[in-house]
Amino acid sequence: MLRLAKDLDSATRYRLLIGSVVPRPVAWVSTLGNAGVLNLAPFSYFMGVGGDPPHLAVSANAHRGGEKDTLRNIEETGEFVVNIADEELLDAMVLTSGDHAYGVDEFALAGLTPAPCAIVRPPRVREAPIAMECRLAQVVRLGAAPRWTAVIFGEVLAWHFEDGILTDEGLPDMGLLRPVARMIGDEYLLTRERRIVPRPKIEKGPPVV
Repeated sequence: MLRLAKDLDSATRYRLLIGSVVPRPVAWVSTLGNAGVLNLAPFSYFMGVGGDPPHLAVSANAHRGGEKDTLRNIEETGEFVVNIADEELLDAMVLTSGDHAYGVDEFALAGLTPAPCAIVRPPRVREAPIAMECRLAQVVRLGAAPRWTAVIFGEVLAWHFEDGILTDEGLPDMGLLRPVARMIGDEYLLTRERRIVPRPKIEKGPPVV
C-alpha cells in the first residue's frame, strides 16, 4: 500500500512517521530560563549527530503555534542538559511530558532532584543514570507556522554517570542502564533483550595505481 505524504492530513503524517521510525531514544531535557524557571520534558526526536566534537540533536514541534518551554529556555540561555531515563524513571518521565503551564517546576511535580552541573547552569536529574551537559550550537527551523519544527543542535560538554554504570572499558553497561525507548502513542519499549552481531570485516586489497 502506497501512502503519499501530500495526500494525508497533518495528524496522519505525524502518526505514520512516529510509527515508522521506531524505537526512538528519549532525550529528557532539563532547562533553566533567564527568570530562574526550571523545566523538564521528554523528546523522542533525538539522536547523536557528531563525535568530535560530540554533538546531539533534539527536535521540538511547535506548541500551539509558538515555542515549547524547552526551546524558549534554550534560546534564552544557550544551555541545556539531556538526561537518559531508565525503566525505574519511566513513569516520572511521562509525568513531565504533560502540557504544563510555563513556570511549573516539573522536577518538583515528578518528585525528582535537581542536581548541579559542572559547566552549564541548568540542573541535571540526579536520579538519571546518564546526563549530558550541552551548549547550544544551532537551531534549525523546518516547515511553516503553525506546524513548524525546531531542530536543536547542542555540543556535549560533559557527562555524568551513575556510580557502577560503566564497564571496565569505561562505556555504559547496557544491561545495567536499561534505557527506555518510545514507540507509537503511549507505548514504550523496555530494552531488556540484546543481541551482539559483529560487523563484517572486509579485507582491503592493494591500492589501485
